[in-house]
Amino acid sequence: MRILKPKKLLKGDTIGLISPASPPINESFINSAINYLESLGYSVKLGKHVANVNGYLAGTDKERAGDLMEMFSDKNVKAIFTTRGGYGTPRLLDLIDYSVIRKNPKILVGMSDMTALQLAIYNKTKLITFAGPMFATDLFSNLQKETEDFFWKILTSSKKIGKIKNLNEEKFYILNKGRSEGRILGGNLSMIVSLLGTGYLPSFKNSIFLLEEIGEQPYRIDRMFNQLRLSGIFNKIEGVVLGRFVDCYEKNSKKNTLTLNEIIVDYLNKIKIPVLYNLKHGHIAQILTIPLGLNTKLNASRGTLEITEAAVV
Repeated sequence: MRILKPKKLLKGDTIGLISPASPPINESFINSAINYLESLGYSVKLGKHVANVNGYLAGTDKERAGDLMEMFSDKNVKAIFTTRGGYGTPRLLDLIDYSVIRKNPKILVGMSDMTALQLAIYNKTKLITFAGPMFATDLFSNLQKETEDFFWKILTSSKKIGKIKNLNEEKFYILNKGRSEGRILGGNLSMIVSLLGTGYLPSFKNSIFLLEEIGEQPYRIDRMFNQLRLSGIFNKIEGVVLGRFVDCYEKNSKKNTLTLNEIIVDYLNKIKIPVLYNLKHGHIAQILTIPLGLNTKLNASRGTLEITEAAVV
């Protein structure tokens, strides 16, 4: 199955806004997102259930999956942005018509809980999607200009992306030296682990493995890394790029614990492949948008990461 790239965004295009996981914390964020996108010259189509509340879900599974499929089916919608993560996209994976998505490739942006949906779509269709900001969160309202500019450049330009640089030229940390190349795949650690054994997780053979996380204590990070190890994924990948692991520490100072860094070093030093840490990607306002599925060169000896092709056509 060949790689699918969506068409680039043009001024005047319609962007669909949906909530495939949890509902927006505040509906005012939706209005802010609409105003922002319209100020840039885009039109906005809201999912019918974008603001629904069903416990920690934005409506029923059928409603959320329906919004997603309607956006992919609507010929006027050129891109689909998500309001937030939270929890819920794994519940949709067996409700989606992937043949419709493959016939209507479009820009799909999100991260965190969206990782499950993005990886399932890549597995079933080979569509490039975008691990990037969600448009009805406080993080989006605090995006820095360089981050914002990089986001729109990726979605609107069919030129090769090139070297990825952190905001303010902040350097990568080198855990394991070496050079490698492969398609960059991954996202939120807990979402990746949740797909093991389901049939929706793509093969990570010859890939550059991207990981980020939030709010998981070190022993939980340990457990998930060990599950990746036992599943054999670490034996298939060509390199690792670690984004931000936000709030992943033991809050009880009296409790014995390994640190996050100790866990990462323990697992990743053993696999003897290039590893870079500190990519500005994850649950942060300085988030760099990463297109999942594009060919990427990793030079951990020099501390560089380069995406060698465009994300859109």
